[in-house]
Amino acid sequence: MEYAQEHVDRGTDRLGVQVYPYPDSADTMAVLWPAMGTPARYYRPFAAQLAGAGLAVAVADLRGTGASTPRPSRASRYGFAELTEDVGAVLDALKPRRDGRRTILVGHSLGGQFCALHLATRHALDEPPGVDGVALVAVGVPYWRTYPGSRKIGIIPYIQGIGLTTAVLGVWPGWGFGGRQARGVMRDWGYTARQGRFPRLDGVDVEAALRSVTTPVLAVSVAKDQFTPAATLDHLCAKLAGAPVERIHLNEHLDHFTWVRKPDPVAARVANWIVS
Repeated sequence: MEYAQEHVDRGTDRLGVQVYPYPDSADTMAVLWPAMGTPARYYRPFAAQLAGAGLAVAVADLRGTGASTPRPSRASRYGFAELTEDVGAVLDALKPRRDGRRTILVGHSLGGQFCALHLATRHALDEPPGVDGVALVAVGVPYWRTYPGSRKIGIIPYIQGIGLTTAVLGVWPGWGFGGRQARGVMRDWGYTARQGRFPRLDGVDVEAALRSVTTPVLAVSVAKDQFTPAATLDHLCAKLAGAPVERIHLNEHLDHFTWVRKPDPVAARVANWIVS
């Protein structure tokens, strides 16, 4: 399925947004947010499944990834606060298409964190989130204590190594993990992995705000997820104490990324939840 490539200007940065064709009868728009370093085009099979279920679908590229420009460099100053604000900016840009339709954010991995943080920051500012629900797929706060068995032992040195490399080079070059990333993104990601909580974003205590979010959430984990196993998603869901959360664990032989290429089980659950 082909899509129209659009862009949203964010100061010195420009976000790519792919909009898939949809009929006028589509009563819901799903806006997808990818994993760290994963381009929007990777989600074409999943997007096509959602479109086939009668949804309008758009997929955004995170800053510096895919059709978003420029690539992260030493000059990049953004972190989680700016990427969370990008969610609202894309929703605003899609408003003509969303008017008269329900809007559901669908986030994978780091993109799912920004979907949840969008809800939190809007709640903290006493502003409407502009969405009717959030579906989190293979998302989790990568807190080292939540990883099973001996895996947790190696996580802290790995995080520290990424942090040191990023500090020396001024940018994370993407060596074996996450693609090329701005140092602020890796700083904030490393904080969540060490502390199990989100940093304050532009002075907002998002941890407190998450507890007060009331937007419905679907949380889906997959059995072979090597990066965000089920316990990391449980850790995130526990922060959403005031939200109705439907928690699903799929035992299909899918990992953190292969569920996107073989999307039938996840797409069916997400689409059914959206239309129910």
